[in-house]
Parts: sequence; structure tokens; C-alpha cells
Amino acid sequence: MSEAMATAGANRRYDIIPWAAQNALDPVIEMERGEGAYIYDTGGKRYLDFSSQLVNVNLGYQHPKVIAAIQEQAGRLCYIGPHHTTAAREKLGRKLAEIAPGDIQTAFFTGSGSEATEIAMMVARLVTGRRKILAKYRSYHGTTSGSMSASGDPRRLAIGYEHPNIVRFLDPYCHRCPFSLSYPGCGVQCAKSVEEVIEREGPGQIAAVIVEPMTAASGGIKPPPEYFPMLREICDRYDILMIADEVICGFGRTGRWFGMEHWGVVPDLMAVSKGITSGYIPMGAVLMRPHVAAHFDDDWFPLGSTQTGNPIACAAACAALDAYENDGLIENAARMGKVLASGLEDLKARHSCVSDVRSLGLLGAIELTADAATDAPFSTAPNHAAVNDLMKRRMVEHGLEARTCLNGLLIGPPLCIDAAQIGDAIGILDTILDEVDAALG
Repeated sequence: MSEAMATAGANRRYDIIPWAAQNALDPVIEMERGEGAYIYDTGGKRYLDFSSQLVNVNLGYQHPKVIAAIQEQAGRLCYIGPHHTTAAREKLGRKLAEIAPGDIQTAFFTGSGSEATEIAMMVARLVTGRRKILAKYRSYHGTTSGSMSASGDPRRLAIGYEHPNIVRFLDPYCHRCPFSLSYPGCGVQCAKSVEEVIEREGPGQIAAVIVEPMTAASGGIKPPPEYFPMLREICDRYDILMIADEVICGFGRTGRWFGMEHWGVVPDLMAVSKGITSGYIPMGAVLMRPHVAAHFDDDWFPLGSTQTGNPIACAAACAALDAYENDGLIENAARMGKVLASGLEDLKARHSCVSDVRSLGLLGAIELTADAATDAPFSTAPNHAAVNDLMKRRMVEHGLEARTCLNGLLIGPPLCIDAAQIGDAIGILDTILDEVDAALG
């Protein structure tokens, strides 16, 4: 056991690690510093971060201009209540209006992505006077009570309580179509089925539909190209608001500023976080089109928190948005996305355990199968947990950071990554998947 692991293990009694039974954890690695696409533990070992941690360190580690902006703002004013404003907050609002799709121009600042998605749903209910929210079964919208309730992710089942007025619909999951159809002959039934749910639930009771451009934590699902334009038309026809959860897909992750731009769709509200500050400071926002924001010109906006518009977070976000542009990182994400897609296809061709690969820019997924002959889902493998643990251990040993999920691996490297680093990561995954092939038989 390395010194970094031993130290972290000894200290774990004082700190709960998320998404884990504490006694089942392998020793937790204590990290000391980061640079670009790499992180280093306290023993000096280097890891290529192929997941940007929680798909949030979009700029890579220790971008000097963001660090300087945080330091400068901290030296002037660390905090002011949300009923005041600052130059950084004003600048950030203008900048977000410039880069947001369509006519989106108003922001409400939050402390996290979970808070942003929950508040987006609250705003939709306030504006429409309706209560029901439609959400996909395969989705993850956050860890607060309301955002977790809207999530289809299995983590909600462990909580054992869901808010009322959440209605689920089936996913645009072409690889394992819930309607047992094949694209394109299916007629995009996954989108058409949403209209049937709306009609059965009562259109006059539905405030909004919430969707991720590309599902991330719940399987890395990329919809067919017609899906979101069809969903936008359905929402418009029934006067239902569309909420885009861009917490992961936003700020260059997919090779565009925002994921919905790939389909030319403008949502009514967007929930953003993660890449807005590259994770350097906690922050999120709800972005709104004028017809949504105008509701609060004369009606009370009853939402807020202590950290709404935090000056340091706003300064960090302004610097991060400048860095995406000045460093050409969104363009790099588009270019490197093609390199990543090619590497993932190579892995699929080489390994029987790989059922499918999907990517959009620098957001990708490797879906595994429990049985190559039947293409049974990886989650049904009798040794699913053991194989997951094997992948985690081997990635640590090889100095690679990627995230295991229910059906395989989720990939989302920093946008500063280059082709050689992607090649290194694909090579490590190739070696690990050889072992997975053997373990799954």
C-alpha cells in the first residue's frame, strides 16, 4: 500500500466518502496537486485524469488565470449577500447571455448543479402554475431531494422517498431500445412516446420536461438526431417548458458551448454548473429565456440562498469562460472528440466484453456486456461487482482515472487533453479490458 493510500485510509473515520459503503472502500488515495490533465498523489504518483473527476474540471488543473482571478477577488471582497451585486456578477451575467443558445439571456446563480436543476423545476412550476415534471428513467439530475426525485438513476431507490408529481418516460436508447425497434425504421418512437405520456397525464398539469443532452452518469446515452427537435415541437404544442440539464454537457464538454446546440434546439431553461468554474469553486446557474424570466418582473421570486452570486465564484466563472475562448478549448474538444471516438471504436472491435461505445465531443461511454453471445447487460453479470472492482484497481495501478458506472465506464477528460494523452488512456483501457474479457468468459 502506498503512503498516499495509507494516510487517507487512516483519516477516513473523520470523513464520509460519497456513493460508497465506507468499510467496502479500497484505500482512498490522498491527492496533493494537479497540472493540466494530470493529478498527483502525496506519494508523487501521476494519474491521467480521463474523467475530469466528476466531469467538471473542464479546463484541467490549476489554470493560472482562474487561480489569479480567485486570488484577486478574495483580496478585495470574499462575500456579499445576494441582495447586492458585484462587478464580477454583472460581467458573468452578460457573458452567459452572449454564449447561451438562442435568446436565453437571464441567469439565477446557485451553489451547485443539484440546486440548479431543482430550482429550474421550481421556476417552471411558478411560471406555469402546474406541478408535474416529466423526466427520463435513465437520468441523473442531482443529489437534493427534488433533483434526486427527478432522477431515474438507481441511487434514488436507496433513498426510498420521491417527491410527488414526477412522471417518467422511456429513453432514447438506441442500443437497447425500450420499444424493441431499430433506428431509423423506428420513426423515433422514443420521442413520440413522450406525447402519449403527456396526453395520459393531462397536458394542463405538466410544467416541464427535463432532459440531459447526452445522458452521462446513467449510462452515456446519446439520442438519435431527430429526438430533441421532435421533443421541442411536442413541448411547444402542449405549452410545456423544456429544461435542459447541461450540468455535465455545458461549457465545451461536447465540442460546443452547450450540448443542445448540436441539435439546434433552444430550451426554455438550462441548469448549468461544473464547467462554469471548471470545478475550482462551487457554482451553478439557471439560465432562462425572456418569456420565463418576464414572469418575475412583477411576481415575487421566492428562491435564493446564502451563496447566490458569491463574488469569488463569479470571478472564477468569468475567468473560466475567458479561458475556454482564449485557449481554444471548445475547438480542441471538438477535434479531440474525433480522436476519442476513433479510440473507443478500436476498443469495441478488439474486446468481446464491449457491447457499445458512444461519444459526443469529449463525453464518452464504454458499455460492457455480461455475455458477448447474448449481449446481456453488464449489470446482470453474477460477478458484476467484482469486475467493477477489478477495473477500479487496475486503473489506479496504471495511473488512469475514469469512472465506472452501472453498465461500464464513463469518460470525460479535460478539454486541454491532446491526442497523445488520449492514446495513452486508450492503451491502458485496452490492457484492462483484456482482463475483463477473461473475467466475463
